[in-house]
Amino acid sequence: MTITDIENAGETAVTDYILAQESKDQLRFLTCGSVDDGKSTLIGRLLYDTKLIFEDQLAALERDSKKHGTVGEEIDLALLVDGLEAEREQGITIDVAYRFFATEKRKFIVADTPGHEQYTRNMATGASTADLAVLLVDARNGLMVQTRRHAFIASLLGIRHVVLAINKIDLVGYSQEKFEEIRKEFETFANGFDFESLQAIPMSARYGDNVTIKSDKMGWYSGPTLLEHLETIEVGEHVLGAPFRFPVQWVNRPNLDFRGYSGTVASGSVAVGDELVVAGPAKISKVKTIIGADGETSAARAGEAVTITLEDEIDISRGDLLSSTAHRPEVADQFAAHVIWMSDEPLLPGRPYLLKIGTRTVTATVSEIKHKINVNTFEHVAGKTLELNEIAFCNFALSSAVPFDPYEANHTTGSFILIDRMSNATVGAGMIWFALRRASNIHWQALDVDKSARSEKLGQKPAVLWFTGLSGSGKSTIASIVEKKLHIDGKHTYTLDGDNVRHGLNKDLGFTDADRVENIRRVGEVAKLFADAGLITLVSFISPFQSERRLARDLLGEGEFIEVFVDTPIEECRKRDPKGLYAKADRGEIKNFTGIDSPYEAPENPEIHIRNVGREPEEVAEEIVTYLRENGYLSSFGENGEGI
Repeated sequence: MTITDIENAGETAVTDYILAQESKDQLRFLTCGSVDDGKSTLIGRLLYDTKLIFEDQLAALERDSKKHGTVGEEIDLALLVDGLEAEREQGITIDVAYRFFATEKRKFIVADTPGHEQYTRNMATGASTADLAVLLVDARNGLMVQTRRHAFIASLLGIRHVVLAINKIDLVGYSQEKFEEIRKEFETFANGFDFESLQAIPMSARYGDNVTIKSDKMGWYSGPTLLEHLETIEVGEHVLGAPFRFPVQWVNRPNLDFRGYSGTVASGSVAVGDELVVAGPAKISKVKTIIGADGETSAARAGEAVTITLEDEIDISRGDLLSSTAHRPEVADQFAAHVIWMSDEPLLPGRPYLLKIGTRTVTATVSEIKHKINVNTFEHVAGKTLELNEIAFCNFALSSAVPFDPYEANHTTGSFILIDRMSNATVGAGMIWFALRRASNIHWQALDVDKSARSEKLGQKPAVLWFTGLSGSGKSTIASIVEKKLHIDGKHTYTLDGDNVRHGLNKDLGFTDADRVENIRRVGEVAKLFADAGLITLVSFISPFQSERRLARDLLGEGEFIEVFVDTPIEECRKRDPKGLYAKADRGEIKNFTGIDSPYEAPENPEIHIRNVGREPEEVAEEIVTYLRENGYLSSFGENGEGI
């Protein structure tokens, strides 16, 4: 045999190995449970026993075990997974650690999730893509609060296969009685969780008993080892058998002769010649070609990334959803969903967030928190806001209708994330339960007299002057003088003052952050109506949050929202204190007072920035009127832009 033959044989062996790996199916699972139940050690044991640790990794592990280990002179397998220095020093898992390993039968991706309550959101992240949950229990302690919490979240996120790994069985003398006690307690507890399979396994992750090798210390146990169960459990058939769903990630058009729609098949399968529909517009066409990683193919199935071309030229964009014509998704702009909140800042009903479902992003608000869920007792409790790691069932209102399936039917098209519009951070994850069919018989009424006709008649451009600033900054005083000047000039105005509105429209609202959000939402809607009437509306509200001021801006047309920041330092506001509110707040008689125990988020780019120290209100008001005059708000305009 020549060197070339040996090289070719080596290349063939590598190719055959790669093809063999690609042909294996894949199981994604997570380990979860309470703190110190042995999650990281279990994953370390799986990696160690399946020979997926390189020699340099093993040497590093031996060094780290001496420095950070918790098992004496032995190798601490947990350190294979606990990669963060903070985790190693504290002996806990903080982040979600993903690891890959494979056996002759299957490939695996495992997520090691935190046990501490404050990292519940991290556990939910790991569970969101898992097919199976390995729920660890310390045999000495039995079921803990966090064990129950993680089981509930796994059920909520649609995980239907669970392994109850009763770990550290060696520390209770390999007791069958203890094992049966914990197993029966968990089965009773999880009776209503709709798990399709529940396999209890007694094990010792530290010593490897019943992890990858059958233990000779528990002759009373006749079930599979953990690895045997993971290799043989059947999951994912429902995704292949579900109706075809294809979120369009990208419109692929390299030239004028080709238009394809790229993405990953979320569920079901598709073949050349199949009839597809664009959810929402309901435009129908047939599949012309399917292009995969290796070129054209006759069909594609769930999990495959492909480009689909259609026989007809129809308008399809990123964010659209292609589906089978026989089984179409629902389309709605309101739905009810479970939400897991993942931000230190609370969820506030009425506050706009970005909602990303599949490849589409829309603006959404929580219109109502129906109830929060006590994850320790599973009781439904009332609540106006949602704090970090809390779970609630909420009603959502979206800026436009989106296609979706109920989460229990399709995890991909039934799940979404919420994004903060200011920071662009992911703040929540949701699972859609059902559409809300409210107000389906209500449509916009076409009116013969519109905004432009009204403003032309009034001889002015509609505008909303939004005065914001701390209490005592001078907002209301300045707004009142501005309105007087405009009235003398013959302009049509109306003032919405924070105190006055709370005597009527918003008399049911308090001063919590949630109530402040709703306060501004209502005022924004009223200001929009006044702008539609052609008026110049002066809104004088503290309006402490940037998000709500942006919501009010987005309600109005281009150039109609004029933010006036009355910038008065809090020290000066305290000196003025015209209503004695600061003094009361300092004495604790007023709660949630802006600038004291409730935040004020100053505007970043207001149209008018008034630094209101050492200036007369008359002078400031004239500056604002001058702005309106110079920018054409005090006269209406025809089509050629000339004053009428």
